[in-house]
Amino acid sequence: MQAILGTKIDQTQKFLDDGTRIPVTRLWVAGNTVVAIKSKDKHDYSSLQLGLGIKKNASKALVGHIKGANLESAPKFLREVKVENGEVPEIGAVISATEIFKLGDIVDVTGVSKGKGYAGVVKRHHFKGGPRTHGQSDRERAPGSIGQTTTPGRVYKGKRMAGRMGHERVTIKNLEVVGVSEDTLLIKGLVPGGKNTLIMVTKVGENKKFVPLYGTSKKTEEEKTENKELENTQTEKVEASASQPEENGDSRSPQISGDARQAEDKTGENSGSLSEIQTPEVKEKQEGLGSNLDSPETGQTPIATKTNDSSEEKESKEDKESAS
Repeated sequence: MQAILGTKIDQTQKFLDDGTRIPVTRLWVAGNTVVAIKSKDKHDYSSLQLGLGIKKNASKALVGHIKGANLESAPKFLREVKVENGEVPEIGAVISATEIFKLGDIVDVTGVSKGKGYAGVVKRHHFKGGPRTHGQSDRERAPGSIGQTTTPGRVYKGKRMAGRMGHERVTIKNLEVVGVSEDTLLIKGLVPGGKNTLIMVTKVGENKKFVPLYGTSKKTEEEKTENKELENTQTEKVEASASQPEENGDSRSPQISGDARQAEDKTGENSGSLSEIQTPEVKEKQEGLGSNLDSPETGQTPIATKTNDSSEEKESKEDKESAS
């Protein structure tokens, strides 16, 4: 689906990022409801019938036509929109402009132009008119000759002449979408018709060199969406990590504390066992060192006492060996 219905709100002006001032037309596009669906099997083409607005005095035929859509009131406007092969919305579904359009889209806008009444060729067809002088007094806005002589002897069909001007179905092509929301569309340029008249907007392409309105660039919108997604993912991760300790915290904490206590007990036992396991010779040396250090008569440093003790022990061992 590439089209939507709307009504003309007003015309205003906006500024682009590069400072250019442009005319802008605002369209009200809220409330597009699918009233009926036509398929290729029955009608040889597929289309949707959209309804927009509220009609005060609806006929019985119109009320019966919209029964399937379950609408509270009859729509003021009904128009068909062609649909390509794809997903077709259900009857009664409301279509939003954000589902179809985005910034920078090229659209064709169709509406009924304002009626101007009976107008001459200068106003209606932009004729130049005749000269003021050269013997003419009242031919400044005249059409001039409208045909030939005997051949062809008639006025050609389609000859531009004076007549009723305006109030015709007009399509302005290759306009640009500069603003999109669920309720309104901003179209760059002027749109046919007066206020509150029906407008149909059809998407036909995309402008690759699109310049956004001042303060509403594509980059800022994409960054906002990316930031929102990142924030959502971060919050989900934080919530998941917070929920895991809460679920398993009571069962894990006693195990950790018990393991730590067991490790401390083991280290204490190992230190005690090392202190207890000593040879009798080592004990004698420690006692001898303690006695030498405590005796004030020696007057020697601890290192000297250690060397003396070791030399005496060696001499005693040699005497024993010689005696044996």
